Amino acid sequence: RNIYSTNMDKSKDQYHLKKLHKAEGEVPSEIEQEVAKALLELEVTSKDLGAKLRELHVNSVKEISLGGKSAIVIFVPFRQHKKFQQIQSRLIRELEKKFSGRHVCFVAQRTIYSTHYKRQQRGQMRPRSRTLTSVHNSILEDVCYPTQIVGKRTRVRLDGTKMLKVYLDPKDVKEVEYKLKTFGAVYKSLTNKNVDFAFPVIEE
Repeated sequence: RNIYSTNMDKSKDQYHLKKLHKAEGEVPSEIEQEVAKALLELEVTSKDLGAKLRELHVNSVKEISLGGKSAIVIFVPFRQHKKFQQIQSRLIRELEKKFSGRHVCFVAQRTIYSTHYKRQQRGQMRPRSRTLTSVHNSILEDVCYPTQIVGKRTRVRLDGTKMLKVYLDPKDVKEVEYKLKTFGAVYKSLTNKNVDFAFPVIEE
């Protein structure tokens, strides 16, 4: 086999990496390569998803242990986040099939600006959307999307620790009830904050 043929084969093997944009010199992990291959396969084979996936890529992928199982968190560019959400329900279903039922979440890549931003940027005000609180609230919404958050309540335990109780839209109970522990574990891993996801009790 000649060198040209070998290079062509290598390029074909790495073609899926066009779905993954990493920093220069950063080597993709095994799970990132698996997700990139799955996205490329859907782009090529799915009539519903192909056209929209063609212009989308992901930044990174993180696998989170759930005690015997795991969840896959896919970080997408903030500018592409809305486009991902247009196909997210279908995309999650397809990816969970490919990854043997492991739960999949999409989270937009956001940057948290420090409290010294005003001093560093010569008097410019820090954008409210880039504060720690705002970014964590946005991550909370991303983790359980497309299910909407309908209420929040903070509970203070006897030892002084706080637990945030998040109530989700009850119309989605059948679709996501089995994922509530996954949502909590993913949010804890990303923010180091405890959240209990539940559905509000509807009184008859």
